[in-house]
This record gives sequence, C-alpha cells and structure tokens, in this order.
Amino acid sequence: MLTTVVFDADETLLDLRPAVTGGLVAVLDEMRRRTPAAAGVTLAELESDWDAVFGDLTAAPVMEIRRAALARSLNRAALADHLDEIADLFFARRFALTRPFPDVPPALATLRRRYALGFATNGNSRAERCGLTGEFAFELYAHENGLPKKPAPEFYAAVIAAAGVPAGQIVYVGDSWEHDVVAPRRAGLRSVWLNRLGLPRPPGGRPDAEVSSMADLPAALAGLAVGSNSAGTLDAPAALGARVDVAGVDAFGARA
Repeated sequence: MLTTVVFDADETLLDLRPAVTGGLVAVLDEMRRRTPAAAGVTLAELESDWDAVFGDLTAAPVMEIRRAALARSLNRAALADHLDEIADLFFARRFALTRPFPDVPPALATLRRRYALGFATNGNSRAERCGLTGEFAFELYAHENGLPKKPAPEFYAAVIAAAGVPAGQIVYVGDSWEHDVVAPRRAGLRSVWLNRLGLPRPPGGRPDAEVSSMADLPAALAGLAVGSNSAGTLDAPAALGARVDVAGVDAFGARA
C-alpha cells in the first residue's frame, strides 16, 4: 500500500533551467554596467563556472556552490569585491523566475486526494519561493538541521521519519537516476523515475515505474498498488499509459 508521495524539486517539479539562465543574464548585465572589463565575458563562460567549481564542492550547500561559481565569474572582470551584491542579484532573479512545470499543479491536486505529499530536495528551491506554497504535508532541505545531501542514507531516513509511515508505503519521484531511483530503493522506498528528456537507461538498478510527464504519475501510482510483483516493479505498463522500462541520468543537477 502506498500512502505517501515525496518529490524531488529541481527539474522534477520546478523548471530550473530558465530561472538559472535568467539569473546569470542579470549578473552579466550588471557586470558589464560596472566595468568595461566585462565586455568580453560571455554567458557561456558564466554557465561553465558552475561546472568548474562543482567537483570540489559536491557535498556543500547549493547556495555555497553558486556563490563560488559567481566568485569565479566576477574574477573574470576584477569584480570579486562585489560578490555579496551580485549574489543577491542572482538569487532574486533566479527565484523570481522559478516556477513549476505546467503539468505539476494539476497532478499535485489529483494526487492529494489519495496520498500525503512531501517535498525533499538537495537544492535551495524552497517551495514557498517557487510557486508551491502549501502544497506539501512536509518539506525537507539538505543542510538544514544537519541533514546531508542525497544520496546519503540519512536523507532518506529523514524522509521516512517525516512521513511517519513505513518505508515501503512511500514512493520517491524525481529526475535523477542515482538520487531519486537507486538510493531511495536502497533505503527501502519505492521509486518513480520522471524522465522528461527520454534519456536512455543507465546500467544497474530499476525503478518501480517510469513516466515522462507528471500527468502520467497518478495512473502509474495506481498501477503500483494493483499490479506490482514481488520485486516491486510494474507488471502492466501498457494498461497504464506510462513507460516503465527505465533509463537515464540527471543531466542538469541542482544548479541553483
């Protein structure tokens, strides 16, 4: 029996890419306003600064990673002393532009009639700042109250504790193969992979279901309740209109 559906945030419920791009465009415009030295700096370079710092800061809070990326960007135009102001500008624009995918609000409204809904993320996309105020019974954010990031087992233990039901009654929904499929199943949760991009399946692991849109999620969850085998994988995908042979990786990550 499934009683609780818990969601990843970025690129699952929230369309993060336009928001991050919009934030970086605002940063670049401000850099160019402040100094001629920024005239040759490009948006592509600002985007690449995240990747340049991410490897050394994987376990750090996402806001800290973004500040490190912005510091690298500002160094391109000798503007390092303005990090606090530029970071405030970036985050104001990023949150102003972050909104749910169009398929999210109707799906949540449907699911809420049957399940308790939760929100659990590595990123800093707070529900109330991203158009999802009041949608969830509980919210969990990595690095609050010492909570480590996914895929740490402690993260999923916190999900189970917040849900207040056995792990087997919880399904975790997200776009990241490692964080939202493999690790939740290792912790005893069910999993649904939201594969919006139609990516190929990576080796190893298997979710309980795969969907390409949130619109397909209610039917997929209903199928888990009536058509699952002992391994917890969906037996009748064609009847549900949801893809179940799974695949993919998180191509974007939590670039907040």
